[in-house]
Amino acid sequence: MTIDSLREFGANVDEGLERCMGMTDFYIEMVELGIGDERFDALGPLLKEKNYDEAFENVHALKGVIGNLSLTPLYKTIDKITEHLRARDDVDYGPLYDELIRQRDEIKNLS
Repeated sequence: MTIDSLREFGANVDEGLERCMGMTDFYIEMVELGIGDERFDALGPLLKEKNYDEAFENVHALKGVIGNLSLTPLYKTIDKITEHLRARDDVDYGPLYDELIRQRDEIKNLS
């Protein structure tokens, strides 16, 4: 994973680096920690079980982490899920969750 590959993914790298005091290695380390957050995997079963209260807590926490890292495409997907859960929408979360995991995995596989 590099700054350039994160930029190609659509991350606002300049903003993320600013939050990390311009330290590239530190920013990349934080991105790796952020996308490794266990709440990504915990969210799927919670959505399937329609445990929307706990799902909201998980995705809202992820929204803060991913937002601070300025991983814009991933953040937008997390925001959609968060707002549906906030509104207590009983929708099919499967496609949104699948997109979330696809984007997360795309970041994990950046070279």
